[in-house]
Amino acid sequence: MSFTVALAGRPNVGKSTLFNRLAGRRLALVSDVPGLTRDRREVEVKIGDLAFRLVDTAGLDEGPAGTLNVRMSENSHVAIEDADLCLFMIDARIGITAADKDYAFQLRRGQTPVILIANKCEGRAGRDGVYEAYELGLGEPLAISAEHGDALSDVIDLIHDHVKNAPIDTYDKDDGHPLRLVIVGRPNAGKSTLVNKLIGSERVLTGPEAGITRDAISINWKWRGHAIQLFDTAGLRRRSRVGEYSEKLARNDALRAIRFAEVVILLVDAQQSLDKQDLHLADLVAQEGRALVLAANKSDIVPDRALFHRALEKMADEKLSQVRGLPIVLVSAQENWGLDRLMERALKIHEVWNRRISTGELNRWFAEITARHPPPAVAGRRIRLRYITQASSRPPTFVAFCSRPDALPESYKRYVVNELRRAFDIAGIPIRLHLRKGKNPYSNKET
Repeated sequence: MSFTVALAGRPNVGKSTLFNRLAGRRLALVSDVPGLTRDRREVEVKIGDLAFRLVDTAGLDEGPAGTLNVRMSENSHVAIEDADLCLFMIDARIGITAADKDYAFQLRRGQTPVILIANKCEGRAGRDGVYEAYELGLGEPLAISAEHGDALSDVIDLIHDHVKNAPIDTYDKDDGHPLRLVIVGRPNAGKSTLVNKLIGSERVLTGPEAGITRDAISINWKWRGHAIQLFDTAGLRRRSRVGEYSEKLARNDALRAIRFAEVVILLVDAQQSLDKQDLHLADLVAQEGRALVLAANKSDIVPDRALFHRALEKMADEKLSQVRGLPIVLVSAQENWGLDRLMERALKIHEVWNRRISTGELNRWFAEITARHPPPAVAGRRIRLRYITQASSRPPTFVAFCSRPDALPESYKRYVVNELRRAFDIAGIPIRLHLRKGKNPYSNKET
């Protein structure tokens, strides 16, 4: 395991800003709105010869037992206990608060080494707060400005002093790189519960409140020897219903996760079936060219599962023709039911997404389907389809050369794509088909 550094402190002291600075890119959501971060976010950081895992936590906060704020704080405390080093941050412009003193007391009692950081010390700002920080009993505070990058090198030097031969997490050579698996869906579909059940621990916050998750949370995990980078995302509502600024940030973060994904699990509520927003999300995944698995959560309460499954398949084929035949899995995250089947389908669709077909095999098939169903003549002139080749995979992308590419009807292109799915078992994957006009470069080559 990597040497782990956790960022801790009250809400809005600048933890996520420092997280992005150390990570070298904007990963965590940042805003003046306090409490924007709710779950732990992790990233592997490498600066020169220094390598460590950085964890951004929710703000340490108080409240009645069982409330969201308390659950967030408990999640943060777990991250701190699991870390090798804690960077405890205060807002020097505000000064030391009673909450800072309480959390400092807890940190002094813990086993994790602590570096005290006084943030927001731009220019003369926060000087009094830096002096007050000595009261916390955590040693000399380091005055920085995460927003402007002031004294960032000092933070890195202090981390470097604590890192002792820290190994970097690696993945099995057979895996190449972890499968990037993203879970999306509407609010309260059960995404975070599904993530926790899959990895076997309460890694992300769950609860009856809608919209708990805001950041797209990345978790490195292994399932039956397969390395997986699993992403939990914020619930996506229709754009017209997205209100506050923090929700807009969360939506954009979830959309970025989809673009980064290889396989996307669209989690829907079995009690609500597919609605317009679910179809929009599926269409968005297809437009991005990602492999898609449809999972119907809470299916344990469905009276006739076989009938419900067939109804979902029919609806998906009718309304999501661009990914016709996509895998549909009935699951219950709460009851830990159907999850192995879901992962098997995700790995299978990933294989299909990466599939390549030889040019010779493609053209033998192409000659057969065009002879059986030739393209229609347009304006009294025939359209000659010459040959086809696969340009790339991820998703499967094909280029067909013909005499008049602009004149070929869309209906005939759909016919070719549907025949591709049927002949080469590419069900459930968005297929790209491009038409070009030109001479066959394979005419004098063996395929």
